[in-house]
Amino acid sequence: MEGIPHPVPRTVEEVFSDFRGRRAGLIKALTTEVQKFYQQCDPEKENLCLYGLPNETWEVNLPVEEVPPELPEPALGINFARDGMAEKDWLSLVAVHSDSWLLAVAFYFGARFGFGKNERKKLFQMINDLPTIFEVVTGNARQPTNQSGIHHNSSKSKSSGKPSRQPEINLSKGVKMSPLVKEDEESGEEEEEDDDDEQGATCGACGDNYGADEFWICCDVCERWFHGKCVKITPAKAEHIKQYKCPSCSSKRARV
Repeated sequence: MEGIPHPVPRTVEEVFSDFRGRRAGLIKALTTEVQKFYQQCDPEKENLCLYGLPNETWEVNLPVEEVPPELPEPALGINFARDGMAEKDWLSLVAVHSDSWLLAVAFYFGARFGFGKNERKKLFQMINDLPTIFEVVTGNARQPTNQSGIHHNSSKSKSSGKPSRQPEINLSKGVKMSPLVKEDEESGEEEEEDDDDEQGATCGACGDNYGADEFWICCDVCERWFHGKCVKITPAKAEHIKQYKCPSCSSKRARV
């Protein structure tokens, strides 16, 4: 966690140098120093973030308290997912979020100091010449993504203001992606579940009804349903979660 103690980069070359230093630190955390990183991400602690620093080091820390923060913040609560998925998958997930954060920081500096079109293009080209952290951590070249298939299978379509009755889809153990009522259940049993469906038709975070084709997820602790966007869970991320805990239940666990 930092309040920009290092010199603030102002040119394309300085921003890229800052990017490269932070990237090197993050790669250390996720590869050569992974055991140290793993131990620091205790799920019993509060929401933690992985920070890459310009001097090629890294740290796991709480998010900054100031609002808005001085710099874009990394993904929050990476420690909560540590024991809920395979270590390899967890490290890959952190790597993806780290790549996103690095770009956010770099282009934050670009916007702050008024980079023009040519400067932004030059910066992106310099960044794009380096392998992503995800590619380094997984040892893979660029992999084609087919999010449409994932979204289709894990999304929830809806008609007449309530979720349509589809079979329960468990992408991974403990993660619920659709109502508990199955299509092959007899009509009498479905009627008994109507009250539960009505209760599950609103988001536990924003209170809104589920819209058509929106991704949503159920907390395995309190059994409340949430829009994926409200709790920052994507279909791709849900595939790696064995037991999902909503932010409220995660906070309760951290305080125990």
